[in-house]
Amino acid sequence: MASARMGLKTALATINLDLICQMSCNPAVGGIAKGHLVREVDALGGVMGEVIDATGIQFRLLNSSRGPAVWSPRAQADKKAYRIKMRQVLESEPNLRIKQAEVVDLILENVEAMSESPSRRIRGVRLRDGRVVEAGAVVITTGTFLNGLIHCGEQTYAAGRSGEMPSVMLGEALRKLSFEVGRLKTGTPPRLDARTIDFSQFQTQAGDPVSTPFSFRTRAITQPQAVCWVTSTNEETHRVIRENLHRSPLYSGQIQSRGPRYCPSIEDKVVKFADKPRHQIFLEPEGLDTNEIYVNGMSTSMPIDVQMAMVKSIPGLENADMIRPGYAIEYDMVQPTELTPWLETKKIQNLFLAGQINGTTGYEEAACQGIMAGINAALRVQNREPLIIDRSQGYTGILIDDLVSKGVDEPYRMFTSRAEFRLRLRIDNADERLTPLGYKVGTIRQKDYEAFLEKQRRISAAAKFLLETRLDPASRAGREIYAKLGLMNGGELLAPAPLTGAQLLRRPEMNVEDLTAWINEALAAQDLAPLGGSGGGLFVREEARRLETDFKYEGYLQQQERQVERMKRAEARRIPDGFDYHKISGLSREVVEKFTKVRPLTLGQAMRIPGITPAAVSLVNIYIEILQRRGAQEQASGV
Repeated sequence: MASARMGLKTALATINLDLICQMSCNPAVGGIAKGHLVREVDALGGVMGEVIDATGIQFRLLNSSRGPAVWSPRAQADKKAYRIKMRQVLESEPNLRIKQAEVVDLILENVEAMSESPSRRIRGVRLRDGRVVEAGAVVITTGTFLNGLIHCGEQTYAAGRSGEMPSVMLGEALRKLSFEVGRLKTGTPPRLDARTIDFSQFQTQAGDPVSTPFSFRTRAITQPQAVCWVTSTNEETHRVIRENLHRSPLYSGQIQSRGPRYCPSIEDKVVKFADKPRHQIFLEPEGLDTNEIYVNGMSTSMPIDVQMAMVKSIPGLENADMIRPGYAIEYDMVQPTELTPWLETKKIQNLFLAGQINGTTGYEEAACQGIMAGINAALRVQNREPLIIDRSQGYTGILIDDLVSKGVDEPYRMFTSRAEFRLRLRIDNADERLTPLGYKVGTIRQKDYEAFLEKQRRISAAAKFLLETRLDPASRAGREIYAKLGLMNGGELLAPAPLTGAQLLRRPEMNVEDLTAWINEALAAQDLAPLGGSGGGLFVREEARRLETDFKYEGYLQQQERQVERMKRAEARRIPDGFDYHKISGLSREVVEKFTKVRPLTLGQAMRIPGITPAAVSLVNIYIEILQRRGAQEQASGV
């Protein structure tokens, strides 16, 4: 979608057209830090947020009892509706053509090598049916399909996901091109028939009374909402698992690759957390018109008979019928240190990789890579500079920087703890951080950019009003608010002077909801647009919360701005192309190997390579300065 919206003729090849955006695992979007990524995709002009807003059946704002830096939206999806809606959105894009076909090989051409530039360039792809699709740039997004192998107990079979063929020939093509290919594992839980479940045994989990959307363009969440249910495993569940560990592919040696540490299988939980008497389980509907229930928290590769025994050990599931068993899947990935910070491969020009092929896990991590790869592939074809989001601009930048600087030895998952500047990278300001970039490259449409600018004007006008205007204690709003703060006594103000709106918001006991009516009345009196503009509703709440956060955390935000400036100075020192680390005396052989493998573009990226010490980076910096001074002297002497 990014490439097509930027005006390029774009083809999307997929093995099964009817299963575009099929949710292979959890029928949900967002979550801790993942919700931040979806907001950023939306701010850059992506479509994931719009589609989940249109098809979500339960919305919750996670971490709402904590600070705004870690608030993160999550939505349970109607799995079928999500897939159908996404296909409609894709097919409505004029520059996008969707092809049902398997890509089996890459077509390359040799180019004249310049500096450290790769000597080969992508020219297109070859399809299994013999057709050739020529292209100026190619993005590979294989998910778990690359040499996918499913494990369900002792049974194994080749598949991209259950019931779908894997991509084998493309995997072999990548190996022949000398990419560093690894192997990772993920898994999925069983699905149950809701008609055979006694839901009275479980705690009900409803969504939020007011839904938090993912897209900055969503006016309202109007579709019916559903509930989920919460239960847990017990000693009987754990006994069944322990007695059958020898039949688990994870423990029999059948599976060799690493799985996601932060989303382990239920057998892994029982073994590694043997002291825990129970593990939480969520029963989540897969849609409004299906009886299928997703058993979140019970990902497993145990044999089917063991899975049934595990399920039936939980009160309320004694009579449950299993619609689909859980399974584990192993798949190929390319070590992401093979990539530049704009997701282009270092070995082949104009070839980009995104998603699980780069060692990540989750729809959201894949989506942010996908839009960045699509943008940069289009920019490459247009002979424009690549777009790089740095760590101070978004979680997207953190994810990509972690991948290309550190590589992976297990599926990578985003967390808010990975961000150095969490308070700066909130869900409510993702558009301020990234929408101008999307508009500049061409993924943000004109009308959406104008709506963004109008929102920024509203927030700026409201902030100016709060800084300059004091709340009159004689007004209705003044009497209510000062009384709430304990600053009124018999109609007399107990403060030296009336407080400004900004001063009020900085007080911990004051919320912006207390001031929203006063703010909007005052703005209207000045012929200024109220918070939320004509949209009202959701927009009023989000813009008001944004103001509150900016004032309440002003000191911390200023401190983070200073830290960002220091980081940018380190990032600004570029390492010359073709820099020879072997010439630097004092660097160990191990350090030289790491620098040579990753080829960091800046000192900032060099600092983040695992095992690289500040002393090693300092030596590189000194050597760069020596080379620059020598070059300046030679230029001055006419050499």
